[in-house]
Amino acid sequence: MNKLIFLAAIVFCLTTSCSNPNQPDKPDNAINQTVIANDSGKNIKTKNMITQKITPYLWVEKDAKAVADYYLSIFKDGKLKDFRRFDSNESGNDAGIETAVIEIAGMEFSILAAGPLFKFNESVSFVINTKDQAETDYYWEALTKNGGEEGSCGWCKDKYGLSWQVVPTEYFELIHSDDPKVREKAMKNTLNQKKLILSELK
Repeated sequence: MNKLIFLAAIVFCLTTSCSNPNQPDKPDNAINQTVIANDSGKNIKTKNMITQKITPYLWVEKDAKAVADYYLSIFKDGKLKDFRRFDSNESGNDAGIETAVIEIAGMEFSILAAGPLFKFNESVSFVINTKDQAETDYYWEALTKNGGEEGSCGWCKDKYGLSWQVVPTEYFELIHSDDPKVREKAMKNTLNQKKLILSELK
């Protein structure tokens, strides 16, 4: 396997504090400070902590900051927790690599931009549990526009090819109903839909 894969993964883990999230914070001048480049091009030092036991790790071709900004534009409560650039000497990759950590909907995602070695596919997807049809519509439109792709039965892809399922929580009440007729109608009509439309499933 390409040595870059191992090197990039090691660098990313070291720079995003993968060791032990229960360890006490280090002083501000500790080695694991986060360096974030703001719009003015200056570096901002912040604390760098991944607190989840398991963190989704997204490999993209390039521009980790643009990828982070894209998801933060969709998930309005999100925030950028870490962003770093490593040149060719540091990373072993001629083009260098970039890393980022974002938090969206209370969940941390790590992003590694290290070349076109891997692609997303439908074998892994993230489910967005929406509170109503309006929120379902919002996420569906946001994820499928500008190069995204509609799928079937509530599945879609964003412009980077990452798969999502946008599912109203009420949908689970329908398919788990004690009434077999309610379950049958919901399941049958699901197969005819792309975006899930609750009014047609009831």
